[in-house]
Amino acid sequence: MSSPASPPRHAANSKFDRFWQRVTEGMELRQLWAQFRSDTRASYRFYSKEIDSSQLSGLSRGRRFLYITEQFFWAILGMLSPARRIILLVALVLLLFGGGYYHNNTGHEETTVYFNGSFFGGVLMFALLMLEIGDRVIMKRDLQIAKEIQQWLLPANPPVVPGLEVAFTTRPANTVAGDFYDVFPRDGSNSHWLIACADVAGKSMPAALLMASFQASLKTLSTTNVALSDLAAAMNHYACSNSQQGRRFTTAFLAEYEPATRTFSYINAGHNNPILRRASGELQRFDVGGVPLGILDGYAYQSATLTLSPGDWVVIFTDGVIEAENVRTEEYGEERLIQRINYGAATTPAQMLQQIMANLDIFVGTTPQHDDITCLLLKAV
Repeated sequence: MSSPASPPRHAANSKFDRFWQRVTEGMELRQLWAQFRSDTRASYRFYSKEIDSSQLSGLSRGRRFLYITEQFFWAILGMLSPARRIILLVALVLLLFGGGYYHNNTGHEETTVYFNGSFFGGVLMFALLMLEIGDRVIMKRDLQIAKEIQQWLLPANPPVVPGLEVAFTTRPANTVAGDFYDVFPRDGSNSHWLIACADVAGKSMPAALLMASFQASLKTLSTTNVALSDLAAAMNHYACSNSQQGRRFTTAFLAEYEPATRTFSYINAGHNNPILRRASGELQRFDVGGVPLGILDGYAYQSATLTLSPGDWVVIFTDGVIEAENVRTEEYGEERLIQRINYGAATTPAQMLQQIMANLDIFVGTTPQHDDITCLLLKAV
């Protein structure tokens, strides 16, 4: 009787390949390693916030290591619920000290039992891991819904503005972002266009919620027939009522463009100064305005007006662009951004934007993104 044939090796390899592709989502080993390093650095920055560095001065190397280890332990423990803290402590005790032989002498016979504490400690650790993963999955699902809502709030494609070509992009540092941008007709026609770019202090969900609030107030207040300075004042008043005494402020750049006259009026409320590159190559800055929104209620914002000519560029960005860092903690900086603007002055905004983001990616490399990145380009035609 012939023995059953063993499965071909290529079939086993194919199963392993499918398993590996499913686990890694098609990422290469270097990409997995880069992702692990990024996650490790992000976790270190998160937990190290709880360490009081002033206590390290005067300590020897050994005592410094023990102090940092203790502070990290308490930082991690503090992130768990009380019940899960107990599970973690019991698991650690079992893993470190739980194993051993136990003798039982009844007088008639003696039995020896080996208690494998490491096994039960590992089971508790695995149970704790499953609980934390469950929380993470729920949070990730909620964040994904928030991301979809935020994408719905932001424009997906540039509008057709008479006399202007428009391009924009945003990259959140986390699932959701605190950056905002929009270009839309203010009066329902093409006679006045409102251009906005804002950056809410902070990151992730709190900043995203305030960004949504900023967007709602801007859309509502922009329908009123008021000057740009009055619009900024109304936005500031609304922001001050939700800024937690100035801790949740918003830097913003607001502009109004009239295609018929090519006039460009603007207010810079504490935002990074956008760049105006004239067709001649001359550089100017949009620096008229005032303090960020949400800091000083009743503040009188100043506005300025200029005329755009064919070939002029308006480059609006958040600090995530120029403060992006590489592995040597060097910032991308405005000089590199200006170089890309000068280099691509003859291109379209979409092409220019692609070049800027590609150059930024090359500069940053594998360094994790620590702030939201938003860039809005306008070119007069």
